Amino acid sequence: MTSAVAPARTGHDTVPLIRLLRAELRWIFRRPRTLFVLGLLAAIPVVMGVALTLVDPTTGGGRNEGPDPLLSAAVGNAYVLPVAALTMTLALLLPLAPAMAGADAIAGEAAHGTLRGWLLAPVSRGRLLAVKAFGVATVSLVATLSMALTATITGLIINGSGSLFTLSGSTLSLPEALGRVLIAVAWVTLQLWAVGAVALAISACTEHPMLVVVTVLAGDVVFTILSFLSAVKWLHPFLLTQNWSSALTETLQDPMPSEQLTEGALRAACYIVIALSLAYARLTTRDG
Repeated sequence: MTSAVAPARTGHDTVPLIRLLRAELRWIFRRPRTLFVLGLLAAIPVVMGVALTLVDPTTGGGRNEGPDPLLSAAVGNAYVLPVAALTMTLALLLPLAPAMAGADAIAGEAAHGTLRGWLLAPVSRGRLLAVKAFGVATVSLVATLSMALTATITGLIINGSGSLFTLSGSTLSLPEALGRVLIAVAWVTLQLWAVGAVALAISACTEHPMLVVVTVLAGDVVFTILSFLSAVKWLHPFLLTQNWSSALTETLQDPMPSEQLTEGALRAACYIVIALSLAYARLTTRDG
């Protein structure tokens, strides 16, 4: 009597990638803090749009300092509001979403003991990191897209579709304006993914997710301060936050330049590659 021998299982090949990605997205978007942050980011452009209809920023708010140029341009212009909202929140609020996602992806699961379950699934370390990086990228896209969407809708409701002007004075059609907003969304998403990749690298080295969030946001603040110091001008090309406050204004010009957008995209891509490489190196040496 011959007994059938089951074929050997090949480890991570037994778990379909699509199944892992769906599980990761369900885990991410069921976290109350993730939904809260995304809702907060989506509400900011609405508050900005309503405030701009009540307060004329050209008065400087009653103070002597000049108004913010983007806020001044957003008054009566539905096209500028999405770019202004993304620019003003990119310094600190928007990075909070990928920082939290990166912190929860590895450190958070290690703290709750669920990371070992991923490794016993079985899932290879490389595939695990790819799934986590995909989750962080998705959070970055959702955060940016939700803010741009609510800003666009708010601007169109307040100002109408006939108020789509570039900073150069030319008028855009609605499809042209939406196309430029999507360019801004794609660029900001890439920047946030770079922030999330750094969070993943730090997350792979600790079991304290709050430490990851604080470290990433503190680094964001330090980079922003260094970008304004002429004494370390040699360091500016290596700072992720370099030109964050001015690159998106290129989408508001006609014809649209691309020097700062291209430079920022390449810089973010380098951060993603280096950070994910460091995260992979750490994951392959940890016990789980």
